[in-house]
Amino acid sequence: MEEDRFKQQMRAFDQWKVDIAQTIRRLQEWLDKQQLGSSEITLRLYDAVETLRVDRLTIAFVAEFSRGKTELINSIFFADYKRRLLPSDAGRTTMCPTELFYDEQEDTAYIRLLPIETRLEDSSIADLKRDPSRWTTFSLDINSPDQMAEAMQQVVKVKQVAVAEAKRLALYVDEPGGSGGKGGQKQPTPDTVEIPQWRHAMISFPHPLLKQGLVILDTPGLNALGSEPELTLNMLPNAQAVLFVLAADTGVTRSDLDMWQNHIRSCRGESGIGLVATLNKIDTLWDEIKNQGQIDATIESQCKETARMLGIEPTSVFPVSAQKGLLAKIRQDPELLERSRLPTLERFLSDNVVPAKQTIINNNVLEKAGAIIEDTRDTLQVRIHGVQKQLDELRGLDSTNADVLQHLVRKTREKQAAFNKKTEHFQSSRRVLAQQAKVIMDALNLTAFDKMIAASRKDMEGSWSTGGLKKGMQVFFDNMRDTMQVVARQADQTYAVVQAIYAKFQEDGAPLGTTPKMFSVKKYTDEFYKLYEEAEKFRNSPVTTMTEQSFVVKKFFISLGSHARVIVSKANQDVDNWLKEIMQPLIKQVNESKQQLEQQLETLNKINDSKDSLETKLKEIEGHKAALEVQLKDLNAIDKALRTPVAAA
Repeated sequence: MEEDRFKQQMRAFDQWKVDIAQTIRRLQEWLDKQQLGSSEITLRLYDAVETLRVDRLTIAFVAEFSRGKTELINSIFFADYKRRLLPSDAGRTTMCPTELFYDEQEDTAYIRLLPIETRLEDSSIADLKRDPSRWTTFSLDINSPDQMAEAMQQVVKVKQVAVAEAKRLALYVDEPGGSGGKGGQKQPTPDTVEIPQWRHAMISFPHPLLKQGLVILDTPGLNALGSEPELTLNMLPNAQAVLFVLAADTGVTRSDLDMWQNHIRSCRGESGIGLVATLNKIDTLWDEIKNQGQIDATIESQCKETARMLGIEPTSVFPVSAQKGLLAKIRQDPELLERSRLPTLERFLSDNVVPAKQTIINNNVLEKAGAIIEDTRDTLQVRIHGVQKQLDELRGLDSTNADVLQHLVRKTREKQAAFNKKTEHFQSSRRVLAQQAKVIMDALNLTAFDKMIAASRKDMEGSWSTGGLKKGMQVFFDNMRDTMQVVARQADQTYAVVQAIYAKFQEDGAPLGTTPKMFSVKKYTDEFYKLYEEAEKFRNSPVTTMTEQSFVVKKFFISLGSHARVIVSKANQDVDNWLKEIMQPLIKQVNESKQQLEQQLETLNKINDSKDSLETKLKEIEGHKAALEVQLKDLNAIDKALRTPVAAA
């Protein structure tokens, strides 16, 4: 059968990233050759290439137990192994959140498993990922399907523990009013209960899709989402797409709806972009007594009812049979594959998810490399303008008239003197900017943020009640709002100072090129607001209500604090970059103006000393202008390559 479109699009996506990285390297080489680069620019371009190298496209699969989620992953991504790569047999279900990816640095296949006991620690999963020694690692032999399948069974392992231990891990709660039995009779608490053996699994595997940057997040069950807030506060919101898997034979159950309302729907924001529902196991509706039209009508009815209950459009519900789709791919049966409707879901992933990710990456790269191109283009245009102005003056010059020459020399020296005064003002203004920059960076100081986190958590731990938890959350987010207001106010003041400096150098009408860029805290405040909404959803979820409050506070703050810290850290880095870059166009222009005035004065003195050198100098300057125009043409060609439309992939 023909290779599915998702794999084609992922391969094109990977090639597109390679091409963009090569264009950035080409830009670096060109800048070095033209002596237009700097150590700062080199670092920024290196970061842009690294962004392309390490960026991943994450697709999350979320479902309650026994919805066929893992089978769907097998059928979409791993059918070419002619068997189930991930365990999805009847009665065998993924017990812990599992990430499938390719580890370039290790360049080997493995499974890393985080012991369930780490739930008792004050460490987030993100923190623990940075310490491989905390994980149990099993090697994978990619040449032995049997060994791989056996090793993959680790993700379904469970163990028996005492009830007290399960409660300590927040993996067991008593039913409200005690263990209720038939007729309201209280049932005895069991001596032991079954819990997952592992808290989180990471599987590095050299599958072509994974090597091209795909990451698959397999998240099992409402309890897993409720007991690990890091999943809903961080991992799911960062996924490019979230597939919520339901079963056609059961429809939307109460636990499905709880998961959707409390953990899934809100993580995608109001737009719901990249969020779809997959109605799996439609083969259970293949009634041999009915004709195909009747079967299709039944499936259509189930999709509409699913959409109604979830509050989404019917076009966002994809009916599939993961098991029949996998079987069809293994047997090379196109008719069965079409009937499974799996290609329709794969087309959605290829036509929507991958291009959307390309757009995000392209915008990120253009924000870094594109800004450098704009600044360099401005520099070249300033040079061309200055050279043209010098040509205009020299072409109207009568080399036999010494008075005219002396007038031009005097005029140029006056320009130098005025320019030097502007430079003195420029240096004093930079000192003012440095003071304002310190205020901004102090507001985003990570050490101060960590102290604020610790104080908020202490207040929350002092009151285990729901009201205490809510108050602590409110104080935390109020503090973050105040911090961002300080940053916004100082950034506006800084921008006003910079605008005044730029205006000072534009008084003579010379082109300055790029105007200073403003810094907006909106995207960070939006992220905090979204985080607040997710935190409220987590606080009010049924699983949280039934879990011991001390554990809730602990897990909540570990997850909330780590996510909030990432936002503050990014804001800190972006502000720092902005403060470094905001004056760069002007600094370049100042240096260019200084060099042009010096060259102009040198040219006039040479013409004054040798009456025959005017024509020679004119030809020399015309040649310099032509070379600058070639440089500008080359730069524009690089810019065009960097802005290759996403559709071209």
